[in-house]
Amino acid sequence: MHTAVRDALITGHKALIETLVLPDPDDRHVLAAAIVGRCDVIVTQNLQDFPEAVLKPYSIETQHLDDFLVNHLHLAPGKFCVAVRKVQARLKNPPYSVEDYLATLAGCDRRRTGTIR
Repeated sequence: MHTAVRDALITGHKALIETLVLPDPDDRHVLAAAIVGRCDVIVTQNLQDFPEAVLKPYSIETQHLDDFLVNHLHLAPGKFCVAVRKVQARLKNPPYSVEDYLATLAGCDRRRTGTIR
């Protein structure tokens, strides 16, 4: 990930993990990294694992992957479509159509991205 996406690696968050309380303790590292990384949003399909009351003091919110993708589509449609097609074109084993790639991104719950063409 670090070589593919500049600034994707967050360090210095491990000491914070034990101080956080979430419904699933295995998710604490995600919140710790988001806090240290000064992230605005945690993108997840498990919204219930990151309660608003726990995230609010850190000014972090959650978004379902589907909503995140559609929000970015609306912010910059051209850039979004170019990025999706670029990543999709790199997938060779197995190859994916754009529709299949979007389905993979959003899993089975494609409330809104299912309508993107």
